[in-house]
Amino acid sequence: MAGVLQGVTVIELAGIGPGPFCGMMLADHGARVIRVERPGTSGRFGDGGNRDILNRNRERIELDLKDPAAIDQIKELVKSADALIEGYRPGVLERLGLGPDVLHAINSKLVIGRMTGWGQEGPMAPLAGHDINYIALSGALHSYGRKGEKPTFPVNAVGDFGGGGMMLAFGVVSAVLHARSGGQGQVVDCAMVDGAAILSAMTYTFLGNGQWKDERGVNLLDSGTHFYDTYETKDGKWISLGSIEPQFYALLMEKTGLKDDADFAQQMNPAKWDELKERMTALILTKTRDEWCAIMDGTDICFAPVLSLKEAPQHPHNVARGTFIEEGGMVQPAPAPRFSATPAPAPKLAGR
Repeated sequence: MAGVLQGVTVIELAGIGPGPFCGMMLADHGARVIRVERPGTSGRFGDGGNRDILNRNRERIELDLKDPAAIDQIKELVKSADALIEGYRPGVLERLGLGPDVLHAINSKLVIGRMTGWGQEGPMAPLAGHDINYIALSGALHSYGRKGEKPTFPVNAVGDFGGGGMMLAFGVVSAVLHARSGGQGQVVDCAMVDGAAILSAMTYTFLGNGQWKDERGVNLLDSGTHFYDTYETKDGKWISLGSIEPQFYALLMEKTGLKDDADFAQQMNPAKWDELKERMTALILTKTRDEWCAIMDGTDICFAPVLSLKEAPQHPHNVARGTFIEEGGMVQPAPAPRFSATPAPAPKLAGR
């Protein structure tokens, strides 16, 4: 099997972070992705590196885009491509002589995916930034963290990858479908500030309906409650609880020996949450993570141990599903999502 995107060709002007993640997503599922790298960068981590998981499943060529002959090669590739993706600051592609007007004159069906932090327009468009800044401006970062504590950013998952690379992959595939169904090529303006904002749609729903306080650590899903949080165990490890629905909460109460406790019966009383969290914290500390797993695994409590990056690939569920694979001596996430008729081909690291 060659993957669901077999027959789609994408030119990737090499960058780091969200752009390569988009290229990985497309290539994982069968697209032919030709990664154009600067001379001398092949084999370097983070920019054509052979050990960079984000760069797997690519064809690679080296071109100096300051050389007019290299620009001509890009134009030749574009003639038969479905899409081109890039992650430069606004205006750089135009200065290279590869702006949308030029590229669409060559191939009117071409989709041009443009990955930036602030977008192609707006007062901050020309400025530098990183994931932490984009999610800050979107409002998302404000909602991550504990009560009374500073905002805690979720590594770079929300800006670079969820709101950036994944959004660009969605945009590119959508625009390619449009072009193939009789439409024209177009520019996909993918800004991480926009992506982080739309990933927060449910939070904005709660806020708009008066179900969310505009502060950290006091709400249903942001560590404000005793039944949706992480807890340290006796051995210094951690577990996660997500027992929101009444039937799941009842199971939690049963398995923790709290089913007859009148205070814990007040699950949805915010005035009790701090007190109940303190008591739950003390209770969970009385057993090791493995002991809690023995009690809660296999139930509908909505429970899972908090696994480290090294532990997660060894968990029986992940093993059974093949959620992680090893390729080129590196453990890495397997392609996702899964397609029943056109499964993704086995990934290959760059240079293999």
